[in-house]
Amino acid sequence: MRNISFAMTTQQVQDRTKDVTRRFGWWFLKPGDRVRGVKKSMGLKKGEKIEALCVIEIISVRPEPLNAITQEDVVREGFPDWTPDQFVQMLVDHYRCDPTKECNRIEFLYVEGDQ
Repeated sequence: MRNISFAMTTQQVQDRTKDVTRRFGWWFLKPGDRVRGVKKSMGLKKGEKIEALCVIEIISVRPEPLNAITQEDVVREGFPDWTPDQFVQMLVDHYRCDPTKECNRIEFLYVEGDQ
């Protein structure tokens, strides 16, 4: 099973307040696919191990510009007190990308009892 990192939103995944994620990739995903959510999968230091958080099942995927995010999706990303502009700015700052860059909007559900 593939690992998908939630390094920036680990707490939201642990709290199950996130059921949408945006990625600059993962275009191969399709509804019904299952992937393992992990805390971090790249940049592990020597001796560090991947920490599994959950298993998720993909509900839908679609391309859209990063700055097309709605207030509802900001909440679904796990940031109920943020505006869409704040969310976009966080990703623009982190990835050093243009706010109009196309991303993959991935909707998922948690598969209970599976890690």
